[in-house]
Amino acid sequence: MIKSMTGYGIASFDSGRIKYTVEIKSLNSKFLELSLRLPKMFSEKEFQLRNDCSKQIDRGKVNLSINVEQANSNVKAAGIDRELLKHYYNQLKSVSEELNEPTGNLLQLALGLPEVVKYEEESVSDDEWKLVEKTFQQAMAAFQQFRSDEGNVLEQDIKMRIGIILKNLELVMIEEPKRVPAIRERLNQFLSEAAGAENIDKNRFEQELIYYIDKLDITEEKIRLKSHCDYFIETLKNADANGKKLGFISQEIGREINTLGSKANDANMQKLVVGMKEELEKIKEQLLNVL
Repeated sequence: MIKSMTGYGIASFDSGRIKYTVEIKSLNSKFLELSLRLPKMFSEKEFQLRNDCSKQIDRGKVNLSINVEQANSNVKAAGIDRELLKHYYNQLKSVSEELNEPTGNLLQLALGLPEVVKYEEESVSDDEWKLVEKTFQQAMAAFQQFRSDEGNVLEQDIKMRIGIILKNLELVMIEEPKRVPAIRERLNQFLSEAAGAENIDKNRFEQELIYYIDKLDITEEKIRLKSHCDYFIETLKNADANGKKLGFISQEIGREINTLGSKANDANMQKLVVGMKEELEKIKEQLLNVL
């Protein structure tokens, strides 16, 4: 079974006093690119969250966010250093008077200066963190299920396209025997027009024809293409199936298809090969999003 690198999971816990919401989403990437958006109260837990994510998410551009909503928004109130505010204000007022500048907004300016407004340090208790951690695991489970469901859709689509390639290969095998008589007729006609039928050495003609046809033989390519496609499907079924391995196999499939095309020397076979290439390109596009 394969998984998609596209994923989404969300979970919440509401105690009535406070609500935690954990959201995880990802897009495709060659490596694990993890971005965390956490409230300040969870800053000391960032390393643990990164470690948990790296263990459970192999690859992808992942965004993890934790949101905290408190029933009483004034629980964490800000404090003002009154003496420092007065000091700043008096200094600003003195400078303004010296420069003949208006003093109407000095209080607002003073409030914005360093250390005037102080916020109570936020922290999370062990019991609260256990609730957040449980919510995180629930979001991760939903995220992984989303990836599995998306992977199943991708798998069915890829199998269908491999089936089309194999069907075209069967049609190529039907068309292949028709090539020799057509090649013989074309060459014979060309030589007759160029040198005259009475001047053709039949034995030499047959020898050259055999040599030419041998160069166009596609027996090995047919066998290898069938083998690579079978191995691709087998790998899809494995529990440890991954996009990189499937990508390597698709490259081998592409090589055999290209060789078939170069040796086809037949319009009908070329059309079938073009159809194979189209399906393989769509498979490669899908594999970019496979974990």
